[in-house]
Amino acid sequence: MNSMMEILSADFLLRNSLYVSVAIGLICPIIGVYIILRRMVFLGIALPQISSFGIALVLSIHIWFGHANPTHYGEQNIMIYAGAIGLSLIAIIWLAFSEKQNQIYSESRLGAVYAIGLAASILILAKCPVAEQGWMNLLKGEIISVSNADLWLTIFGLGIVVFCFWRFNREFTLVSFDREMAITLKKNVLLWDLLLFLLIGATIAIAVLVVGPLVAFGFIIIPPLISRGLVKSMRGFIFFSSLIGGVCAFLGFMLAYKYDLPVGALDITLLGVILILTFLFKDIFKLFVKLRKN
Repeated sequence: MNSMMEILSADFLLRNSLYVSVAIGLICPIIGVYIILRRMVFLGIALPQISSFGIALVLSIHIWFGHANPTHYGEQNIMIYAGAIGLSLIAIIWLAFSEKQNQIYSESRLGAVYAIGLAASILILAKCPVAEQGWMNLLKGEIISVSNADLWLTIFGLGIVVFCFWRFNREFTLVSFDREMAITLKKNVLLWDLLLFLLIGATIAIAVLVVGPLVAFGFIIIPPLISRGLVKSMRGFIFFSSLIGGVCAFLGFMLAYKYDLPVGALDITLLGVILILTFLFKDIFKLFVKLRKN
């Protein structure tokens, strides 16, 4: 209780990190719902890696291309955002068009994107130990400090994403769940696909900048998996996925602060425990119903 009161106080030093973590926990599961509906889970793995490659490229650009290392924090921060979001959007546009090909071929491309992004990140950081350490901290999801500028950039970007999903939820659901019906209703399926993928790419890029690719992927996939079998409606699916992500992000931050543990790893561990318990509960309930019928 004391830890909760401390992190909720106005003078808590890491309050920006808490706010951003909870925002990521609330919003990433929303795009995860659509990724699961479209059966493109590998997209949630590949895109965070592409974003981290963009960050690695910016962190080491002064070594490989002879540019001066940005000494002003704001300048470097803008470059990092540009690198992560830029590469993510390029990749997501390419993948949006490639999805129209055979599904197996599309998944193969996603696997190739993941492998290439990881290998390229390691390679370009090989000659820059300082940047490599920062990138490794990002991979582990270590949130040490978030400036006011980072906070507002993140909230602004994610706010646009939330507004678009709220405004166009019906169209996104239709093209994700029943493409044939969308075509029958004369919806521009390619346009809505592209907008959906752009929002997914932007969200993942922002999440990777804050919590790293591993934690971003965990928040995207695990909360929807937990809530999928517990609700019947699409709105319930989105609401409970977001709620689970936000609550786990808050609890993970509080426990990590209290016991001096890595925030990102603890967040995903909490989600994993809830996922396992959910599956066990469902299996036990099905067994109980089956035995009762017999």
